[in-house]
Amino acid sequence: RWVLSLECKGSRNVLSALRRAVEVEFKDKDKHKSQGLYLLTTGIPDQETHTISAYVAEACRGFDLQLHVCLFSVTKGTDFSGIIPARYANPTETASAFKEIVQAANGRFHWFGEAGIFESDDISSIISEMEKAKNYSQKCAFLVESLKQRS
Repeated sequence: RWVLSLECKGSRNVLSALRRAVEVEFKDKDKHKSQGLYLLTTGIPDQETHTISAYVAEACRGFDLQLHVCLFSVTKGTDFSGIIPARYANPTETASAFKEIVQAANGRFHWFGEAGIFESDDISSIISEMEKAKNYSQKCAFLVESLKQRS
């Protein structure tokens, strides 16, 4: 709700944003069975990954809250009006940091850019299910074929 009234700024103070979302905005968190928080970002948080991971692990304990991260890799040459992040990491390091954070929060990680999807836990799960179905189908076909040959 409150996020709709915010304007884009240059901070990547993820820990502060998460604290606000969890400690202020989820006032009635105990009344809900499951809740999810989505972090939409383009870069590495200002804080160290282990600090954020420890916070979200503690914050998510006790009720069903999951933190999901959508990382958008911006193409080089994009103008950010002189905003320089407090920390810098290349896209692979940034993705790795957010994967660690979502693991601590039992969430999902999605990484995409203008070129398409680089990585997505949801898509990986779907592909895994499809592989299982294909393997099961092949085993069934083999079983049916072996039964036909016995007859």
